[in-house]
Amino acid sequence: MCIRLIIVSLFCLVYSFAQAQDKRLVQFSGIITTPDSNTFVPYVTITNKTAHNQAYIANYKGYFSFVANENDTLVFSAVGYQSILITIPPNLADQRYTLMVKMKQIVINLPAVRVYPWASTDEFKKEFMTMKVADDDLAIAKKNLTKKGLAPSYTSVPRDGQEITSASFQNYHNSLENKNINQNYANPLLNPFAWKSFLEQIFQGDRSNNKN
Repeated sequence: MCIRLIIVSLFCLVYSFAQAQDKRLVQFSGIITTPDSNTFVPYVTITNKTAHNQAYIANYKGYFSFVANENDTLVFSAVGYQSILITIPPNLADQRYTLMVKMKQIVINLPAVRVYPWASTDEFKKEFMTMKVADDDLAIAKKNLTKKGLAPSYTSVPRDGQEITSASFQNYHNSLENKNINQNYANPLLNPFAWKSFLEQIFQGDRSNNKN
């Protein structure tokens, strides 16, 4: 029984060795790019599944070149790209095989992450309890309609015709009032302070005459 097992094992080894000798060596070379061939895929790992997962690495421009056998199955893998399975065809006319390998990018949609400025739940509760509540829409509208709230818009918002006419009339009225006030003070007969001084002089004159 043991002799038969040994004979079968030797036969399998010889058969496997003969099969390996039948495979032709091939210089496998190529460039790895994206599907549009505009961008090189650098540092791609190439694993030969047939040759006990022997691995090779492409350079930073996606170029690779190594010796393999016909019918070898190769896996091209890289981070962020879909893996590709390629088999070297048999019965090649030459012992060289060149291939343009195209790898598609993998689009991964990560879930949204919201970062809060609080280190713990207790800190959030403390901050929330001491937080000033913002005004509602009505309170904000009232603040915007106050004189202080409307002041910034005076210089930026253009006036319409009615506002310009009203402002011009107000300026004209103010100029007339200032003119009348200046004229009253310029005319001694209309100046109350001049009348007061005149009456005081009369009273002082009467007193001096009585003394004499």
